[in-house]
Amino acid sequence: MATSASPYGARPIGTLSASGSYTGKTRNLPIITTYGTAIFNGDFVKLVANGTVEKDTGTATLAAVGIFMGCSYTDPTSGQKTFSDQWPASNAATDAMAYVIDDPNVVFQMQADEAMNTTDRGLNADVIQTAGSTAIGKSKNAIDGDSCAATLTLPLRILDWVDGPHSLRPKGTTASDAYPDVVVKFNAASTFTASPHSYNNPTGL
Repeated sequence: MATSASPYGARPIGTLSASGSYTGKTRNLPIITTYGTAIFNGDFVKLVANGTVEKDTGTATLAAVGIFMGCSYTDPTSGQKTFSDQWPASNAATDAMAYVIDDPNVVFQMQADEAMNTTDRGLNADVIQTAGSTAIGKSKNAIDGDSCAATLTLPLRILDWVDGPHSLRPKGTTASDAYPDVVVKFNAASTFTASPHSYNNPTGL
């Protein structure tokens, strides 16, 4: 069971499409040279007006184009082609490409920061943003377990929980373990709010 907090960002596990399977497909989207914020595997990223991607640092709202899986660039010092789980802040590479899962129907799991209950299923939640690990290149973002509500502007929809050796799901009136792995998707757009995924936002970006 998860008895300690060890968040890892957004980890793809499936889709809501007919196949239900995540195939590993990503889209290559550029990162502007010297972009000054580090991005880690499992972070959310967004499109910006210059056509590149940046880290989406939203908590109660997102405007994400997807989940950052890594990037490639020519190292400006060594001249070597580099593939990495993370974008180093202020990297001067001029050819950087992010590998982004941009499917708005992707299903992914994230660790929650506290125990949850079966009554949280179907509610929406926000994100706890924490700087990722430069040692292993992984995100440390988590689900805010205390934020679950029927609030249409919250960015993520709770679908289920992972039940296994490292995560105990809630059952009946029994809460989950202290830091459950939660199965989520991007929340849908509505008449009153833009989608947390940019491809579902009719105004663009």
